[in-house]
Amino acid sequence: MLTTTDSATDHVSRNIAWLARSGYAARGVVYLIIGAFALLAAVGSAKTVDSEGAIRHLLTQPYGEILLWIMVVGLVAFVTWRLTQAITDPEGHGRDAKALLIRAGLIGSAVTYGLLTFFTLGLLNSDLTSANSEGDFLSGLLSWQYSNYLVYLVALVPLGVGIAHIIKGWKAKFEKYFQTSAQVMRWVRPISRAGLIARGVALLVVAGMLFTGGTRYKPTSPPGLEDALNALLNLPLGAFWLSLVGLGLIAFALYSLAEALWRRIDVPAVFD
Repeated sequence: MLTTTDSATDHVSRNIAWLARSGYAARGVVYLIIGAFALLAAVGSAKTVDSEGAIRHLLTQPYGEILLWIMVVGLVAFVTWRLTQAITDPEGHGRDAKALLIRAGLIGSAVTYGLLTFFTLGLLNSDLTSANSEGDFLSGLLSWQYSNYLVYLVALVPLGVGIAHIIKGWKAKFEKYFQTSAQVMRWVRPISRAGLIARGVALLVVAGMLFTGGTRYKPTSPPGLEDALNALLNLPLGAFWLSLVGLGLIAFALYSLAEALWRRIDVPAVFD
């Protein structure tokens, strides 16, 4: 017989699972659009887009505003889940140096998707603009004489995350978080590996642009995924490389959607 405490815990668990799964689904939609546009750009039929471009594209579709509100819900859910992972450590990473780096990365992910949420709200309501959220702090930062040298510090973020993605994909470390049959994992495994490695490569390109570009970039407007995809297109055999990464980003989208369906969602320890 379930006690009141057990019932409350079960209710919390279901809510956390809903947040996580809807968040992974929202991320999947964003990367599905980015990957598709990369493929189209490789054959000259469109331009590459980043996360914000993907959100803009959704707005142009039938029932675009409804789609964007659904995305807002998903993005907020993903931010909440990332913060839950980082703060309560439901997956037991611990507190050693490696674990703290992982948890810092989760907070960084929450910040990134939080900004994308504000951008989406800005498209829905012109009074809510992410540009105005930078505030006096960033203005003061940019007025600092050596502020542009901060790009080298900023470059460490995509560098670290990119390497982590490639290692995670190559070693298939994601498998331990899936709860599904061996038959499902036979197709989830290769798609997820390709997706993680492709996203890792794209992030390494961003890091490379930051390190080589140096002080040409401002710390508050570094190159992003769209710039990285365009850089690939400008390489020898650029259309081939862009197509390859575009397919990989679509694979990453499918990996995110697979997480929405079959990822193991651990209840934060605070609720155990």
